[in-house]
Amino acid sequence: MVDERSVTVHKLFVALLIFAAGLVFIRLFTRLLIRRILGKMQLDRSATIAIEKMLFSAVLVLLLITALHLVNIPLAVFTFLGGGLALSLGFGARNLLNNFISGFILMIERPVKINDMIEVDNNFGIIENIGMRCTRVRTSGNIHILVPNSVFLESNIVNWTLSDQEIRAKVVIRVSLDADPGEVERVVLQAARENNKVLHSPKPIILFDEMPVGLQHFTLYFWVSMKNLQLLERRIVESEVRFSIIALLREAGITLARQERIVHLHASRSMDLQLNSTN
Repeated sequence: MVDERSVTVHKLFVALLIFAAGLVFIRLFTRLLIRRILGKMQLDRSATIAIEKMLFSAVLVLLLITALHLVNIPLAVFTFLGGGLALSLGFGARNLLNNFISGFILMIERPVKINDMIEVDNNFGIIENIGMRCTRVRTSGNIHILVPNSVFLESNIVNWTLSDQEIRAKVVIRVSLDADPGEVERVVLQAARENNKVLHSPKPIILFDEMPVGLQHFTLYFWVSMKNLQLLERRIVESEVRFSIIALLREAGITLARQERIVHLHASRSMDLQLNSTN
């Protein structure tokens, strides 16, 4: 008995039925009515889902309180249950609550959104869903990774498409030292402009980085649109541009540099041994 009101199995069963019926109604309400209202506000999919989940969670708490009140079960009963639950779950409950709160923060601040391309723990993928506990990320290998929401607030996450769907790509070119740098620049930029997947704005640029022993080192930078949500799009375009660069360089008579290996021979010790053996 809590606060002079008894808690029976019958009351708990009735409260459970009320809660289950209300849960079904809430799901229908949020999926039908809320999405229609938010659709008229012209919000994107990520914002719509975030608002829907926050409203669902708020109404869910109110439903639980209402169900307990209707069957005359006092909330004070959870004081005892909460204490035992905290002792039994310990750090697990704390981590669960941390991820739950982090989910709300992600939905409000939106450092990452659905369809964003991110890099987390050296894994590159697309965000497919932001849940209350974890976020589902699909990699280029069609592997789904469940990332705890707290990771996005506590770790360094690279969001390639935070402000727009355009990302930068690059191709490294090494040619022989006797090649004309101006001609190399012309040919490489031509290869980039002829690819219809390379954006015209910002314009592709080529930088003359350095001149190591026996070669010239250039880097081509260009921008690619990721609106079609293909994870390998950047690498595919980089590969296509490389093929074009090699073909155009050969047509222009420009030789690609070969990587040279310098081998240092330390023969002093072997010569000393040979002289000693002859003596």
